[in-house]
Amino acid sequence: MAFESVRAEYLAYLRVERGASPLTVSAYESDLADYARFLDHRGITELSSVSRSDIVGYETHLLEQGYAVTSIDRHLSVVKGFHRFLVREGRLDSNPTSTVKLPKPPSRLPDVVSIDVIASMLDLMDGIDAISLRNRALLEALYGCGLRVSEAVGLDLDRIDFDEGFVRIVGKGGKERVAPLSGCAAAALSDYLERARPQLAKPAAPSASAVFLNARGSRLSRQSAHKIVADAGMLVGIGNLHPHTLRHSFATHMLEGGADLRVIQEILGHADISTTQIYTHVNRSHIREEYLAAHPRARA
Repeated sequence: MAFESVRAEYLAYLRVERGASPLTVSAYESDLADYARFLDHRGITELSSVSRSDIVGYETHLLEQGYAVTSIDRHLSVVKGFHRFLVREGRLDSNPTSTVKLPKPPSRLPDVVSIDVIASMLDLMDGIDAISLRNRALLEALYGCGLRVSEAVGLDLDRIDFDEGFVRIVGKGGKERVAPLSGCAAAALSDYLERARPQLAKPAAPSASAVFLNARGSRLSRQSAHKIVADAGMLVGIGNLHPHTLRHSFATHMLEGGADLRVIQEILGHADISTTQIYTHVNRSHIREEYLAAHPRARA
């Protein structure tokens, strides 16, 4: 059984039947190519010859290459899914990955920026040129609506409803959800769309429906959005501020403000409440820090 042909079948399955995004399919393709190189190095030319020891060997190989536990977990998850697909489709009789457990990543709470720091950062972004207004609107949307960076740059004009006060977002797996839009985020977006976006838009440029445009009139890229956020972080002394940190901060501040965990789950687009529950741990950490800082005998 040729690896390339069945890999193509699996990627098509992810695209068509699972509705995986192009970025997800690309990541799976890259991980499977790495797995194929490992098998080739071992002299394995038939997938039916892969054994459990080969899978364990692949895990060891990734570890020796210096991959983090989270990256090893992702690579093995892709391989396990690939072999499950082959068995389900009748291409293999048995699954060599079935008894291989994924490495447990270390428990790590998400990075969070305080409300005061975010307020200071956004206050410093007070430029009135088109690019400055766009950057301010992007940051307000990421933090104010809890968006992933891919959701922000993928946002189209017809998905914003200022009258009703919400944004329709296409998230992971093409699933659509609604996030509230009000206050500073709504004001910054409205200001950008009225005063700045018309200056950036070019009649012949692609992505005419995109909300966030670059200087050439095309849809803003993820890389550009990352740089905008990182540059904004430097204004308040935060090195390498990540867009996802703003999303984490949104969820944490919502929880601290008394929002129901199910509401936060809905806004963030988490399929499982257990994913959202990590913010309860962040909240508890915040409570403990406040206690240690305020109680006169807490550090005795």
